[in-house]
Amino acid sequence: MSTVIPGQKERSQTIVRTSIIGIITNVALVAVKAIVGLAAHSIAVVLDAVNNLSDALSSVITIVGTKLASRKPDKDHPMGHGRIEYLSTMIVAAIILYAGITSGVESVKKIIHPETPDYSLLSLILIAVAVVAKVVLGTYVKKVGKKVNSGSLEASGQDALMDAIVSTSVLVSAIVFFLFKISMEAWVGLLIAVMIIKAGIEMMMEAVDELIGHRADSEFSQNIRKVILEEEEVQGVYDLILNSYGPDKWIGSAHVSVPDTMTADRIDAMTRRIAGNVFMKTGVAMTGIGVYAINTRSQEASRVQKKVYDIINDHEGVLQIHGFYLDETKKTGNVDIVLDFAVSDGAAVQEHISADLKEALPEYCFSVVIDRDYAD
Repeated sequence: MSTVIPGQKERSQTIVRTSIIGIITNVALVAVKAIVGLAAHSIAVVLDAVNNLSDALSSVITIVGTKLASRKPDKDHPMGHGRIEYLSTMIVAAIILYAGITSGVESVKKIIHPETPDYSLLSLILIAVAVVAKVVLGTYVKKVGKKVNSGSLEASGQDALMDAIVSTSVLVSAIVFFLFKISMEAWVGLLIAVMIIKAGIEMMMEAVDELIGHRADSEFSQNIRKVILEEEEVQGVYDLILNSYGPDKWIGSAHVSVPDTMTADRIDAMTRRIAGNVFMKTGVAMTGIGVYAINTRSQEASRVQKKVYDIINDHEGVLQIHGFYLDETKKTGNVDIVLDFAVSDGAAVQEHISADLKEALPEYCFSVVIDRDYAD
């Protein structure tokens, strides 16, 4: 099944178009602030211009990353290139960090060797206009980023809003100097540097988190379970595993429990329907749907199941029990257990449970499988 989600082309076009708007706006702000900063001998305004320049460069990287990420899957990258967007976010974060560190160094130099700025009324008006422009740009870009699920755009939008705060502090310091001749230039520049570095670190951590892989959103995983449970024969959904290969590109697998009376042809038809419905309604490509059989024709199986569940539930760290099936002819049984990640030694728990089951039900040989809670 293809992993390309309908609307992916439109998503890429939206990201590129929004990024171009960001580039044009930031380049204009760089020109205005650089002229004002150099004319007024203001380190704070100049550093604010440098910050806007890094934003423009970030938007360029976002465009490049989006174009590369939208390339079709190939032999070496069968799951596509979507994770490139996370790499582009890391590059943007690195640029922001560099700009922040450089700004900090320059601000410290100006604290040690201060220069007196010289603001005009026109320069104050231009800085105020820049603040408004950044607020409008940041709000727009962040809104679009959330709409198309683009981490790079959301980060750029948030950064623009942070820049508005930074530019406001520059404006306030300029007004204070213009009215009272009290210079706070270098200290405001240092504050700007700290805020830029903080934003860069947060953005970098989010991108790293995406690359490492993290638990899917609870509402998202529960929605997938609901779609699977729409099948009449399915009585439970377990072992749901979701892997992200870029924004809106998910690969999943799960186990479903069905009556032991179902035939292979019905199971085949059911799993195909599940895969199609999940992809259509959530965009997740289900690459594997395993089956747990449920005993439906044996009172002995019901008796043993209750005893097995009681024994297992007495062990600490057990979150869920599923996959129980008893073969009375072969005197064997299967059961899967989900353990909390807080349980450090799953093998020891497995051994204890197996021993307890052997002692309580010596006539049966149980296979105990330990799982983890991969999705809420």
